[in-house]
Amino acid sequence: MQDDKKLNILSLFPEEMDLSPAYRRKQVFSWLHQHTVQSFDEMTNLSKALRAELAERYALDLPRETERQASADGTQKILWRLTDGEMVETALMRYKHGVSVCLSTQAGCRMGCAFCASGAHGFSRDLSAGEMVSQALYCGESVNHVVLMGTGEPLDNFEQTVRFIRLISHPEGRGLSPRHISLSTCGNVPGILKLADSGLPVTLSVSLHAPDDETRSRLMPMNRKYPISMLMEACGKYFMKTGRRISYEYVIINGLNDSPGHARRLKALLRGKPAHINIIPCNPVAGKPFAPPGADAARRFMRELDGLRVTARRTLGSDIDAACGQLRSRKC
Repeated sequence: MQDDKKLNILSLFPEEMDLSPAYRRKQVFSWLHQHTVQSFDEMTNLSKALRAELAERYALDLPRETERQASADGTQKILWRLTDGEMVETALMRYKHGVSVCLSTQAGCRMGCAFCASGAHGFSRDLSAGEMVSQALYCGESVNHVVLMGTGEPLDNFEQTVRFIRLISHPEGRGLSPRHISLSTCGNVPGILKLADSGLPVTLSVSLHAPDDETRSRLMPMNRKYPISMLMEACGKYFMKTGRRISYEYVIINGLNDSPGHARRLKALLRGKPAHINIIPCNPVAGKPFAPPGADAARRFMRELDGLRVTARRTLGSDIDAACGQLRSRKC
């Protein structure tokens, strides 16, 4: 179990560490974020007395890797057991431009999207910034891109998610540019507006999945609270404040949102906006009645979007349930 009396040092910025002189804080932060040590004893340029002081004052709460699966396409899925017994999954994806890590931000999810596995066991708790950091630092790869698209809604855990972004991009640590971080939301309008004010130029990925409120509300309960008109207004404000083009994710589902009419409404909704559309074939999830359309229907849908910036996303890791919508928080 996690020791509630000790702060997880992976969640702290150098200036928040109760150490002096100040350069010691930078040394410790570097050991954690650049060298990914697994104990204070590995910080060999610190005195034994200081290492003992760190161990007494702080916890280094690292998740335990309990399983790693490898896909035929090279994607890996890691199952972590957190210090309180909760379990979350992380995906590693290899591209020509480098390695991306898809992180979880919550244990479980309370958004209830109809096609997604993440909330299959309900919602347990938010992850701390340090628990997000550890997924990126201890996954066994040097990552070039972070994708906040694993289990959970990042903007439902806003403060810790933003703290994570600032930690992973800290110049004394990993120094990953926020421009190499993508954050996915199912349409948390207040969170989008707060993120726009944060000064962090991350790529905002909006899980849209339908061009009309009736279809989207059927798929995504969040739409009943924040319908598409409110979502589009918030996305416009995000672009105005950050200058960052919005990425709209569209999981295409056979017989539900894949008709030429849906495509034409989607085109009308996003025409003229600073938008990129990712078309994602629906990935199978046990117990869910959804499937991707046939190849001909998918091509017809894409043709209707002519003139927009559109990409058909390559599916990675589906054979190990590591593709979009398949990650979940497991309970043992």
